[in-house]
Amino acid sequence: MNADEFRKRTKYFAIRIGHFCRTLPHDTIARHYISQLVRCSSSVGANYRAACRAKSKPDFIYKLRIVEEEADESLFWLELLAEFHPDRKKEIGEIYREANELLSMIVRSINTATQKNLGTEKS
Repeated sequence: MNADEFRKRTKYFAIRIGHFCRTLPHDTIARHYISQLVRCSSSVGANYRAACRAKSKPDFIYKLRIVEEEADESLFWLELLAEFHPDRKKEIGEIYREANELLSMIVRSINTATQKNLGTEKS
């Protein structure tokens, strides 16, 4: 998957989360969890876009680590929402799998970029 495809995928992830969150009841707990999930899921795409404009390899890696943190945080809020909305576990599970895939790809990208950066530092 190239950078443009991944950029679109992270944007779609945020949109999917937004549509899903609109369907949840907004009680006191859900309102907080939803707010956090919307924030961190949209941050995945926003920070990936920033990483694509990085000024250097270390800057790229640093920005990808932020994407990693936000994707992992998205997983956390999805887990909590699944506990409070057991009737929606199947739908949440599908979104969770997408978030986990994004996280796995980001971690692989960080590892690859780090290895390449170490290789250039030795030269």
